[in-house]
Amino acid sequence: MDKSSKKFLYDLLNTHSPSGYENDIQKKWMAYTGKYADKVDTDIGGNAVAILNPSAKFKLLLAGHCDEIAFIVSRIDENGFIRFNPVGGISHKVAPGLIVEIIGRKNIIPGVIGVNAEHHGGLGEKFEFEDLFFDCGFKDRKEAQKHIRIGDYAVYKNQITELKNGMISSKGLDNKTGSFIVAEVIRKLSGKKLNAGVYSVSTTGEEIGLQGAYFAASSINPDIAIACDVTWATDYPGVNNAKYGDYPLNGGPVLAKGAPINRKINEMLEDAASKLKMKVQIELTPRVTGTDADRIRFTGKGVPVALVSLPIRYMHSPVETVSLKAIDEVVDLLCAFILNLTGKENFKPLG
Repeated sequence: MDKSSKKFLYDLLNTHSPSGYENDIQKKWMAYTGKYADKVDTDIGGNAVAILNPSAKFKLLLAGHCDEIAFIVSRIDENGFIRFNPVGGISHKVAPGLIVEIIGRKNIIPGVIGVNAEHHGGLGEKFEFEDLFFDCGFKDRKEAQKHIRIGDYAVYKNQITELKNGMISSKGLDNKTGSFIVAEVIRKLSGKKLNAGVYSVSTTGEEIGLQGAYFAASSINPDIAIACDVTWATDYPGVNNAKYGDYPLNGGPVLAKGAPINRKINEMLEDAASKLKMKVQIELTPRVTGTDADRIRFTGKGVPVALVSLPIRYMHSPVETVSLKAIDEVVDLLCAFILNLTGKENFKPLG
């Protein structure tokens, strides 16, 4: 990954984008892709769209969501302590003792998630969100309300950590890596001869119900779509590999197989990987994928979909971990797939 691309990835990771509050990150995404795309646009769902070859009849939608799991302020008590609820699948179990940043009225308010001292009995083995609170140092409710309102979002304070062997750790890798990947496809294909229109979309609201994906697919009306998301790596201690399979970080892009997935798209992806001498991994999605692909699939007249995922460790935690090399491989695979399109393919299962 070159320096400018890495800088863009880190900028996305450091930009707070809880589900429902994606405008800041989308503006940065559009500024970046605008240098390479034929057109950039947005829609009523808050999606950001970068387009190459917009006059092409055959249209491919690439979707990578930019929203991250978060907290939302639910109550301010008389002493100025802040109670909160989850936004998306964020775990209360990893929260105690961590630093958060609340997106307040005018600026970012730092806080900590208070922990009962072990000398006073600790949290106990069984605790829920209602047992936790933010401590921002406020004297009382009146002072807190000058800075924070009910409904304000909060996220973990981010710290991108570069680990050995090209690994990085950060919050929000799920799925700002997907948003990054679909932007990089635009950059790498810019100026190349394409037989299809490429619509890369940084989608919103995936963590709370795949919301942006519906708006994107409904307005673009693509012929095919590929969702770019993350999946569970299983190459660390404590994972039941007999149950969850073997998915190492650097084992190659992960292709989904199952009823929601169009086999012809997958065959072309596997062929592209073979020509690149790139390994791919296979995960099973018998009923649903749990990604934007599920919502895109049921828009308009129906859209043939595939899912290409990046393996990630410690999903939905503040220390999600991925391989930069693996990110580049997903970008290269998607670019090769697109360059192989003639625009005359028939993706009907019985066509």
